[in-house]
Amino acid sequence: MSAAAKQSRTQVWMDSLGEWSWPGRAAEAVEALPAPPSWVPAFPPRLEPLTSGASAGATGGSPVPGEQPRTNPALVVLATLISGLIAACCALLLLHGPGGFERVLGRGTSAPPRVAAAPEASAPAPLPTLLPGPTDAAGSSIDSASYTSAALGGEGSFHVYLPPGFAETDERYPVLYLLHGNEQRATAFLQLGLQGELDRLIAAHEAPPLIAVMIQGGQGANNWRDHGSRGYESYVIEVQELIDRMLPTQASRASRAIAGDSMGGYGAMNVALGNPHRFSIVESWLGFFNGLEDELRAAQPVIAREGLHAYLYGGASDSIADPSENAPFATRLRDAGASAHSAVYVGGHTMETLAAHLHHMLLYVGRSLYENRRKPAGLRPAGSAPSRP
Repeated sequence: MSAAAKQSRTQVWMDSLGEWSWPGRAAEAVEALPAPPSWVPAFPPRLEPLTSGASAGATGGSPVPGEQPRTNPALVVLATLISGLIAACCALLLLHGPGGFERVLGRGTSAPPRVAAAPEASAPAPLPTLLPGPTDAAGSSIDSASYTSAALGGEGSFHVYLPPGFAETDERYPVLYLLHGNEQRATAFLQLGLQGELDRLIAAHEAPPLIAVMIQGGQGANNWRDHGSRGYESYVIEVQELIDRMLPTQASRASRAIAGDSMGGYGAMNVALGNPHRFSIVESWLGFFNGLEDELRAAQPVIAREGLHAYLYGGASDSIADPSENAPFATRLRDAGASAHSAVYVGGHTMETLAAHLHHMLLYVGRSLYENRRKPAGLRPAGSAPSRP
């Protein structure tokens, strides 16, 4: 698959502003239009009329009570000349801007502008460039991108699985977002065998052709939450919006899934519940759920109305993420209206446990995406503004 062919499948968002700005909310697309350029004045320039102080006496002193002001012919001529000079300066200002005063009067400072400049239009953030990676035997590839992240206040990056035949079709794809664990790299999912598993599931029609985005997080146990100047949850949403701009996605809630392992399992649940209008499928692999009760309570109306697919699993000998938390939290999700499942498998908090169940976790995503296709759209369009204040 050539780089040119891949590039032809990117940035299709240019066709419709509404698709990337507010996916599924065409009625609000007008609100996303840019403001007028800053050089367009808000109001026409206003020139105050020249007025004469007729109450002053001929000598410039106070008027005598009961006396009519007298007119000095010399002063009339002088006033006429001064008025003409002021009018010429005003005309020059209109033609040449504030710099005209500097050239005529020889002043070192500019005159104030006639009209306050309109605020600059906020242009969309520049899109990262996807660097093509090698293509495997099935025809899929792993591309990568990095960019300056506003949410992180520094560099953000991600890897993207592009399915077989990506460059040869006009198809739009659902997207699976993946969050890694503490001190892992985003490439940990590739070490688990993600690319080959997705290839096989797509070839067997057990999952629709999809894009998978492996987001690279920061150092330490940040739990993919916003902390001070480092907004890791906001970063996930930032990447999701970038992907909808860069690639031909099905930009809707029904076509978005999010999953993660360990700390990423917590992060996936946190992001899904904190942004319930964005994700319809969530999985936690060897994860935990401490302190997510408020997020679940806030998301409950959306889950009850639009549904949520959730799968939670732990390892029986896991000493880091307590496996006994999975079933109770799945019960709470079902009480909120989700289709939630949980399991405890043999194994510990290890890559081997993750690899042993990767096939079934991706199969669950594929089947949930197929089920979402068969269901009517939710009452509220998906992809709206973040749910958190």
